[in-house]
Amino acid sequence: MNLSRSSHSSRASGSPRSSLRRRRLPLVGLLVAACLGSLAPAAGAAGTPAAPDPARELARTAQPLTDLRPLDRMIGSAKVVGIGEATHSSAEFFTAKHRIFEHLVERRGFTTFALEAPWSTGLLVDEWVRTGRGDIRAIMRDEFQESYRLWNTEEYLDLFRWMRRHNQTHPGHQVRFMGNDLGYAGPNVFDAVTSYVARTRPALLPRFQELYRASRPSGEVEAWMKAYMLKPRPERQRMAADVNQALALLERQRPGKGPGAREAHLWAVQHARAITQVGTEFAHDLFSDSGVAAAMLYRDRVMAENTVWWQRQTGDRIVLSAHNGHVGYVTPKPDQYPRLQGAFLRDALGRDYVSVGASFGQGSFNAHDTEAPGEPLRAFTVAPLGPDSHADTLDRVSPGAFYLDLRRTTPAARDWLGVPRPAHHVGTAYPWPGDNVPVLLPSSYDLLIHFPRISAARLR
Repeated sequence: MNLSRSSHSSRASGSPRSSLRRRRLPLVGLLVAACLGSLAPAAGAAGTPAAPDPARELARTAQPLTDLRPLDRMIGSAKVVGIGEATHSSAEFFTAKHRIFEHLVERRGFTTFALEAPWSTGLLVDEWVRTGRGDIRAIMRDEFQESYRLWNTEEYLDLFRWMRRHNQTHPGHQVRFMGNDLGYAGPNVFDAVTSYVARTRPALLPRFQELYRASRPSGEVEAWMKAYMLKPRPERQRMAADVNQALALLERQRPGKGPGAREAHLWAVQHARAITQVGTEFAHDLFSDSGVAAAMLYRDRVMAENTVWWQRQTGDRIVLSAHNGHVGYVTPKPDQYPRLQGAFLRDALGRDYVSVGASFGQGSFNAHDTEAPGEPLRAFTVAPLGPDSHADTLDRVSPGAFYLDLRRTTPAARDWLGVPRPAHHVGTAYPWPGDNVPVLLPSSYDLLIHFPRISAARLR
């Protein structure tokens, strides 16, 4: 997510304001600086047998991405499958998630695609894929702003259109979309709560309107988010207190009577909860290291909680799309990102959660240029990292994209995987210092998808 221009994209200048912007960048968490840096083990001593080629060992269990049938066994009965990405805007990551979701819908009964996007945005996209009401291009244009701009691509439009076609031809097996993030609460989610209150507790409506007055957004999404970030912290704290009061007031009300009353109440409370999540996140001290860490911890926990709530409420099996630094288990930077969504999901779901990381050798992606005035969004191209990287070996496993189960490899492959090495991990802005930090692949993910080469997504 990106709570502000300064949180998902840094401002590279020497002014005090740009310094604050650089500090705000980690809040958003779409730029989760991931991954992997260390050296390969030393070669064996002279006269000792040569170590097995790790690429050949990995190839023994690797599966080509063109054949997704072995994936069924790897994920088993998991209710949530988190699929990561090593950049936030490369076509191959997006299209692979589309293909995997389509496969799991058709073969394994999955029904929800969840994205690192605001809860209110998810409701709008979900309505379109279920009913066709509205204009999906306009929804994407209006909602995917600020750092969420990276989701406004032809690849995601293709996914949404497939979901709509599926629902038109499979009335008994509907698919849905959800956003589990807290960067923005749109007017539609405020309206959902106040409409429910007006129907069931009309006497309380003026109180809810009063509590929501300062937080209900107006105008363009990006402008609202930036303005919110610029408010003094005491004002943001007062706004958070108001929306939390509204949630507590709604939670104290009993559901109405009649068919569907209890479910309607549960959804209204969850909508009110999503509003409080945004207010609570913005109320953190976003200009201190400890405050940013607390905000990131809260955000990852909330994304997990929203996902679990949706899964338990709907019973759906879910494909969850997010950055590697959110779907994984181990945080590469505990001082900035104390705990990841994947770890919270494992706590809540146990083996019903499966984490899938993604890596690549070289190629292109879209990101905000931290070295240009105004940080324009543009395509970058990066070369292979070199012989000490994960990709140097993974690229030799197969000329095409492949996936493997990190929990089930040969002993020699496990030895190679047990050493942290550098890999490309890019968030919403580039270049960004400290991208490569030590991490162990098997500790972070259950499965891994590797692309030898990637290309920038097609921005709309």
